[in-house]
Amino acid sequence: MEELQPKRFGDFAKEHMPLDGTKLRIGDILNKEILVLGFKVKKSKYNPMLCLTIQFNLGGETHVAFTGSMVLLDQLKAYEGELPFIATIKQIEKYFSFT
Repeated sequence: MEELQPKRFGDFAKEHMPLDGTKLRIGDILNKEILVLGFKVKKSKYNPMLCLTIQFNLGGETHVAFTGSMVLLDQLKAYEGELPFIATIKQIEKYFSFT
């Protein structure tokens, strides 16, 4: 009989792991190709809106950016199963969008 190995917390609780990386502003990465690694959504400290944290790789380094963009949030939720993916964040009028 094979001995059952216990699961490790980190193997199934990935959504609770912190997203680490150097902080960059969304404006610093507009129109640049990035590798989106993950994201997290939480209530903003500064207003009643949600705060989206995006973890990505740019130039071989891991970074995070924070935004209240509902368009980016909706896109990430819709395509979460495709992570990681390469994308460019564009500003279209007042909104940010992955392209």
